[in-house]
Amino acid sequence: MNEMRQRKTAWLMGFSLAFLGVAACDGGDGSGLPPRLPPGAIGPNFSEIQANLIVPNCTTTGCHFGAGAPQGLRLDDANSYGSLVGVSSLEVSSLLRVAPGDPDNSYLIQKLEGSASVGAQMPLNAPPMAQSDIDVIRQWVSDGAIDDRVQSSNPVRVTSLSPIPDSALVAAPPNIVAMFDREITPSSVNSMTFLLEASGGDATFVDGNETLITAANISLPAMAPASATFDLSGVTLADDTYRVRLLGSGATNIMDLDANALDGEFSGTFPSGDGSAGGDFEASFTLSVPVSGATLDDIQASVFSVSCASSGCHSGPSGNNLPAGMDLTNADASFANLVGVSSQQQAALLRVAAGDPDNSYLIQKLEGTAATGLRMPLGAAALDQAVIEDIRQWITDGANR
Repeated sequence: MNEMRQRKTAWLMGFSLAFLGVAACDGGDGSGLPPRLPPGAIGPNFSEIQANLIVPNCTTTGCHFGAGAPQGLRLDDANSYGSLVGVSSLEVSSLLRVAPGDPDNSYLIQKLEGSASVGAQMPLNAPPMAQSDIDVIRQWVSDGAIDDRVQSSNPVRVTSLSPIPDSALVAAPPNIVAMFDREITPSSVNSMTFLLEASGGDATFVDGNETLITAANISLPAMAPASATFDLSGVTLADDTYRVRLLGSGATNIMDLDANALDGEFSGTFPSGDGSAGGDFEASFTLSVPVSGATLDDIQASVFSVSCASSGCHSGPSGNNLPAGMDLTNADASFANLVGVSSQQQAALLRVAAGDPDNSYLIQKLEGTAATGLRMPLGAAALDQAVIEDIRQWITDGANR
């Protein structure tokens, strides 16, 4: 950790006086980002990469911004570094989104270069990023993926929470992720300071019938502990109101590296806090899973496996070579190749747009309304409309795995 601080200090000491004299834009997390630089002038530093490559390419409406960010990957200024560095990819859990020192095995690089085993090349539905720009990101990763931005000296605050406070969910979240504006002491984040409670069905937390939810794991990125994840793998959440608590008061609390307790008071606007160390962060969300029809496993068994994954058709492996590249040989492969993945024939459409069957290219191909190509299954009888309605309902319910 001392080495990381020394590298940050050395970078900042090398910053030119001319650059420091330029008014920086607000980074959204208490740090200043440099102004946009002309092409070819971007250095392998996170501040310049964030301002000049990530924000303009990745945080547009409908992409990695806000509550609907794909895979929960929010790349706005307040969340980008903590969401990337040392954090496992949800699509390929064996890879880190950014593995410091190892660009080839960083999922971010694979997605930008189009070599990832899952999904489409990023940015989605846009021209690929210039290789010269990707090489800048590669160099930053090779150099250790350091956050060069000026770090706050104030007590640590919460800058975002996923799920979004007061959100109404129709599917159980895979995890709870809290972002902070400073690195935090890893040992201070545990089952006594990062809490999730169910209300007991009455949406209140004052009458003693609350239930404490036990996490499968509570973890922080090893390389840059500015976020914490409450893992819900294997945990069943019933329909209820849930409260997330991050403790900054009492004998046991979350602390930053300078031993300041969390400045946690939350009034509905991020970052948290009242300017003084101490104070709990509390936010809630509701879960109400709609009663749905067929599951993806049902659809896989009755449709994809028998009508779509035959030899010479959607048989894999995944890739850009159609039709085999759209691998529909099993439910996991179908989910990875369909949900949230851009159609190669109609780039403006997703193969499956969760919640939106009419604008899902899969439905258009099955119903014969697509603007390109023939109705599917190719060379076979059209699916019964009742079967298509099951697929429509699965998409309407969120296209869950």
